[in-house]
Amino acid sequence: MNQRQLMQMAQQMQRQMQKVQEELAATIVEGTAGGGMITVKMNGHREVQSITISPEVVDPNDVDMLQDLLLVAINDASRKAQQLAEERMQPLTGGLKGLF
Repeated sequence: MNQRQLMQMAQQMQRQMQKVQEELAATIVEGTAGGGMITVKMNGHREVQSITISPEVVDPNDVDMLQDLLLVAINDASRKAQQLAEERMQPLTGGLKGLF
């Protein structure tokens, strides 16, 4: 493989990477906790887009439970966003193994 071919391959990979990044920004995953009492929507870049809390789970005498449920829902969404990113990037990064 000559230098010109390598440069073309790198430019193509960069364009594909940009496309994947745009898709990740536009794709929403959903994390839940408490049987759907709390829902967190996050994009593929792990940026929280919205949080929905069911009124039944809001108990001023049990704020700790609400906080715990929020953490579970956020972590659930984060795991799903990470998995989405890995799945979308794998075709690109898998091709790098042959270069090294």
